[in-house]
Amino acid sequence: MKLERQAIIDTAIALLDEVGLDKLSMRRLAKEFDVQAPALYWHFKNKQELLDHMLVAMSPAELRVPRPGQAWDDWLIERSRLQYGRLIKHRDGARLAAQTKPTEDLFPGLESMLEALGAAGFAPEEALRGLLAISSYITGSALEREGARSPAAEAAETPETAEPAGQPDGMPDMSQYPNLVAAVGAARDPDAVFDYGLNAIVAGMRAELEKRGK
Repeated sequence: MKLERQAIIDTAIALLDEVGLDKLSMRRLAKEFDVQAPALYWHFKNKQELLDHMLVAMSPAELRVPRPGQAWDDWLIERSRLQYGRLIKHRDGARLAAQTKPTEDLFPGLESMLEALGAAGFAPEEALRGLLAISSYITGSALEREGARSPAAEAAETPETAEPAGQPDGMPDMSQYPNLVAAVGAARDPDAVFDYGLNAIVAGMRAELEKRGK
């Protein structure tokens, strides 16, 4: 395999899925190319720069702007779902997102998104605040989902700790908590919970526009 920048990124993502973020090292990645680790530093000055560019590669390049005739809020929700799906698709994808910072590669897409929201009536700072709030929410939701399916969490669920029949999440007698029993089922669908929060954030952005009659 030829040692090129994109090939390194693609191989690093594949290795991330295989071994996880903690075991992803420049030395281990170099072995995939049958080279020594210093050879990678011709393309990335350090591991952090590589991680930053891995996230760029994992982020959706599509839907930078609304489709023709698509409302800004529908577009933002669709794109956010796509971004969330990309993070949870990869092992430790959310942890990677939490540990990286934007690179210049993201600036053109971000500029396009701000322009699209500006056309909807948002000032640049308002649009950026909304995008950052959604980005933080996406990463946090994906982190929580990763934690729920981590090896440690799975190992903790032994036959002794598995939930008793009729009692959610291994809790004791829940008869004195009828509202909690009625509601807890909804919390078992992480996608539905994510959508609820995402729609709430976008509804807040929409309400700000409506205040100004946009």
